[in-house]
Amino acid sequence: MASKANSISLFSFSTPPMRVFHLTWMAFFVCFFAWFACAPLMPVIKTEFGLTLAQIANINIAAVAITILVRLLVGPMCDRFGPRKTYTGLLALGAIPVLGVAFSHSYETFLMFRLGIGAVGASFVITQYHTSVMFAPKVVGTANAAAAGWGNTGGGAAQALMPMLLGALVMLGVSESLGWRLALLVPGVLMLVMAAVYWKFTQDCPDGNYSEMRAAGIVIEGGKKGGWDSFKAASANYRVWLLFVTYGACFGIEIFIHNIAAVYYVDHFGLSLKSAGLAAGSFGLLALFARALGGWLSDKLALRGSLNSRVTLLFIMMIGEGLGLLWFAHADGVVVAVIAMLCFGLFTHMACGATYALVPFIDAKALGGVAGIIGAGGNVGAVAAGFLMKGTGDIQRTLTILSALVIVSALCAIAVRFSNAAEPKLAAV
Repeated sequence: MASKANSISLFSFSTPPMRVFHLTWMAFFVCFFAWFACAPLMPVIKTEFGLTLAQIANINIAAVAITILVRLLVGPMCDRFGPRKTYTGLLALGAIPVLGVAFSHSYETFLMFRLGIGAVGASFVITQYHTSVMFAPKVVGTANAAAAGWGNTGGGAAQALMPMLLGALVMLGVSESLGWRLALLVPGVLMLVMAAVYWKFTQDCPDGNYSEMRAAGIVIEGGKKGGWDSFKAASANYRVWLLFVTYGACFGIEIFIHNIAAVYYVDHFGLSLKSAGLAAGSFGLLALFARALGGWLSDKLALRGSLNSRVTLLFIMMIGEGLGLLWFAHADGVVVAVIAMLCFGLFTHMACGATYALVPFIDAKALGGVAGIIGAGGNVGAVAAGFLMKGTGDIQRTLTILSALVIVSALCAIAVRFSNAAEPKLAAV
């Protein structure tokens, strides 16, 4: 039988684990680009549809709400059908609302398609599942965090590139009203292309595809049947729910910032759409290295210490995130705001990487369920932040409250600690 990869050969595409590594982050990049492509164009869309702050909050909530359900579903689906089929299906079906949003002509239709687009955010769970089954314990944290981090930069790329694409179309003589619609067709087409590539060049695990392995009588790590059994086993583990909360406090904040940053910079600091997009995009582009750094540090600390070293790192990162977010909320100038955003963003992305460096060690036999539930926690956090903003009616006040909640949630991170008796068994997974 083939074994999991014990190292990451970054420039290699010759082995199944490395093909999966590269194609998962590419697929995730495309999905995140599509997920957040609307956000930097919201100042233009807001004007065209005459949107209120409450309606923008509803759109932001819709963008992440459906992802909760889909993330809960795709984790066990990976156990049942394999990550290759699950990812290909999500890319192909998710392209439909991504393309459809370009044809919306009212707040209601835009809201409906934005809700559908939220489903592509579940791509994260499949990315983490696929790299988890391909890489051995000593590098799985780095593999998970790097694939997710590089994929996450799709959100930052969307913030920076979508206003430029709109600007280029306007320079070519296209009206602004038609331009943002044409620009939003691009990510939908990319998703369809990526679906075909993923189907052709990946496999479920080092030994092959789940359907073929089951037919040959081979027992799969995620459980013989997967699906609902995986979800039930994961939901009975208290550590899953602790990480559900912590991921809501790091990835949930990340999604929230992606959705409101451009509007905040335009309304609060008077920046142009292009400048606001570049400022907001810098937050997402931190994921290019920061999330991977969180996973890499988790692996290194675990090798020198124990599984609890991973837990301690997550706790520290979340405290830093909360303090940095408070600084960002009270920055009195655009330069200070950007610096503060980059500082708290560094801790936020590293906390996300540190969280999923822990995921493979929670319950290997219910990996899909564990990854799905914790991943859904990120979106629950984003939805809660959206409702909070709707309730306060003020972005700055919302950010201040969120900073306090992040610091409190760090207590859930430290509560994940493993007993000394459990560590040898978990470390061998």
